[in-house]
This record gives sequence, structure tokens and C-alpha cells, in this order.
Amino acid sequence: MAFQKLDPRDLLISSEPVTDTIWDTNSPSLTNIYTSSTQTLSNSGRFYYNIFSDAGAAGSSQFSIAYCDKQGSGSLFYNAAVPGASPTRTNYGQYRTLVLGDEDSDFVFGNQTSDHFYVLSIERSGYKESILPGSLTLTLLSGSTSTITLTDDSSLGTSAVFTDAGRRYNLVSGSAGTVFTSTNSNGWTSNSGSYGWLLPDVGLMILSGEALDGAYSDGGVDLQTVRTSNTASYNQGLLYESINGGALFTLNSKETLSSDYIFIRARNNEFNYSTNPSFISGSTGAILFNSFVDDPQVYITTVGLYNNSQELLAVAKLSRPLLKDFTKELLVRVRLDF
Repeated sequence: MAFQKLDPRDLLISSEPVTDTIWDTNSPSLTNIYTSSTQTLSNSGRFYYNIFSDAGAAGSSQFSIAYCDKQGSGSLFYNAAVPGASPTRTNYGQYRTLVLGDEDSDFVFGNQTSDHFYVLSIERSGYKESILPGSLTLTLLSGSTSTITLTDDSSLGTSAVFTDAGRRYNLVSGSAGTVFTSTNSNGWTSNSGSYGWLLPDVGLMILSGEALDGAYSDGGVDLQTVRTSNTASYNQGLLYESINGGALFTLNSKETLSSDYIFIRARNNEFNYSTNPSFISGSTGAILFNSFVDDPQVYITTVGLYNNSQELLAVAKLSRPLLKDFTKELLVRVRLDF
């Protein structure tokens, strides 16, 4: 065994983005989605649905749909004596705190304020770091036959707005990062501002209720959200049906993978002898064959990385033994991902 101290020039740190699918189907697109009757018929089903990729609701949900209303409309009050205090109002407050960090702020989508919206929350196990901006395609059914397709506006080159929940992009008319500008130069609805926000760092899509409820001729979905006070309206079911009818939800994840590259060099006059019993005598320490004195032949199979106390930290196995002698030099690149 021989040790060689690494030179600082032999160390390199590199970072590169890695993309992957989010859905458990291992496909970038969901074309069929399902709910669980156990969940939708429970108390929680009154204000959010868990969405699955399997008709039997097997495995974990892929995302959830929640309805949020500043006035508390669309769900029953917790207590009839406390008007407005309802699950949809709680949902609104939770996302306002998460995204805006201010109880007095309003959600302004593009150039329009909306006091009710829908949230698509991507299952956390589906991505490691964040959603990949520009990978979104969400088709929504409007009416019985018409559809609109949404994406984010990250491709327009404008910088992301940073919120308490990380980066924020507008949801606009488009597909896979390409913005459609036929209705508006920004890809917005003509009367209701943007369709909402994509928050890739926390796996959220917030969809403006005003934009979705707009007429199809104005770029809306004609979702017809029911905002009756103290009524279990199950509005999240309206968006579920629209997504299910559109039959296309494409999304990918992004992870920044950091790597340490370590270049191990064995120069021509190094690592040419072995302590293996087939090379030297175990009793005398002498080289067994005279030909190995001036012309040794050894094979390198393993590289070990040690700290300054000569404690083994990592082992790299070569794919095949490499012949080493005084006429050869060896360079092994070791990559550590984290």
C-alpha cells in the first residue's frame, strides 16, 4: 500500500442541473387522473381533493387541489355563530402567509386582484429540489369541447419575482414554456390578468379564480365557481373535472447535482511495487522474482481516499485491473456526488 498526498490542483467542484419526471408513472405527462372516494367523501373532501394516477388510488397522490376564498365562501362555517370562518378561508390565509408573508396583502395576478383561487400542490416526494420552469403544460377543458392550455412565462426572459416561497412566475396561455400571445402580449386573459402563479421552489401552482371563471371568449375556462356563503360547494371538483377533461398535465423536476472531482495521478516512478504476498516474501520482505526488481509488473484495482490521519474515507473500484510499470502513467478521475 502506498500513499500520495493530493495537490489542490487535483480537486475540482462542479454543479450541473439534472431534470427528471415528477409523476409516479415515470412519464412527464399525466393524461388520466383519479380521486379517492374515501378522501373526497370525508370532511377534508369538502375543501380539497387528493389526485392519483391510478384508478384504484394506489400509491401516493400526485398532487392535490384546494379551493381558497378570502370571504370563506364555498364551504360550511366551522361555527354558525362565526360567519366567514370556514375551511376555504383558512386555506386562503395559509397560502397568503406562505407566499406573501403578510396578512394584509392581496393576491395580484398580472394586473388583477383576485380574492379566491385554486391551488395545485405537487406531492413533495415527486421532486427533490424544485419544479423545472418552462416544463409546464396544463390543458383545461372549457365547456364540453373547448380547451385552453397553460404554461409559465419563464421563457419571456423576465426575471422571476422572489417571494417568501421562493421564485414566482406568471401562469399564462401557452405550452411547454412557449407563451401564446394571441389574446394578450403577456399571454394573459383579456379581462382577468394572468391565470395565476407558478412557485417552483415549493411545488405550487396558484390559479386565479377570476381568470378561470371568465368566459372562454375572453380566455377563461368558464369554471363557474360557486361562492355561496356557508355552503359546501366542492369547487375543487370543478377544477378536477376541467383538468381531467383536458387530459394533459406535463411537469418535470429540476435538481442541482454537485460533484467533487478528484484526479488521482500515478506517475511513471510511482506505485510500481506491491505488498501482495505474490510479489514479496512474507517472512523476509524481499522481492520474490529478480525480474521484478528493475522491471516490476503490478495491476492497480482500487483507489482509496484517506484523510490526514490515514483513515479510509472512500473507495473507488476500477472497472478492470490496469497494468502499471515504469513505462506507464495512470490518471484516475474519481467523482463524488452529493
